[in-house]
Amino acid sequence: MKKLFVFVFTIALIISVQSVQAQTKIKLGHIDSNELMSMMPGRDSAQKVLEAYAKSLEDQLKVMSGEFETKYQDYQAHEKDYLEPIKQAKQKELVDLQNRITDFQTQAQDLLSEKEAELVQPLIDKAKKAIADVAIEKGYTYIFDIGVGALLYYQDSDDIMPFVKAKLGIQ
Repeated sequence: MKKLFVFVFTIALIISVQSVQAQTKIKLGHIDSNELMSMMPGRDSAQKVLEAYAKSLEDQLKVMSGEFETKYQDYQAHEKDYLEPIKQAKQKELVDLQNRITDFQTQAQDLLSEKEAELVQPLIDKAKKAIADVAIEKGYTYIFDIGVGALLYYQDSDDIMPFVKAKLGIQ
């Protein structure tokens, strides 16, 4: 008897939950996050800082490459005059310098990616908060990002870009 009561109670609970879910209206919206990010306040200044940082890394690389080129030309000009131990030491120095340049190129790419994330993440967080705030205020159940190209069809959803732009103070 107790098992029957638990079974009936469980079925009744499932039916009531499904009926509540059926009554909940799903409201869909979409936004192009790439377009939003291009309009974000602070994006231009972050881009300028990133470009200046990239230029400083590039300048360091040019200095290293110039040093390599100078040493290589010196080696070629005096190669015939060097004794074998000196020639080997110069070759090793050139190889080591070339390896340092290669390592720096890899490190510079990593540093540039980290700097970009550091500069852009606050903008992304601000955009996500504005999107979530608009979704809550306007009663949206789901917001799809059409900027990433994953959503192939979205006829019955609202473009919330105007609301998010207003929330962020973008004209």
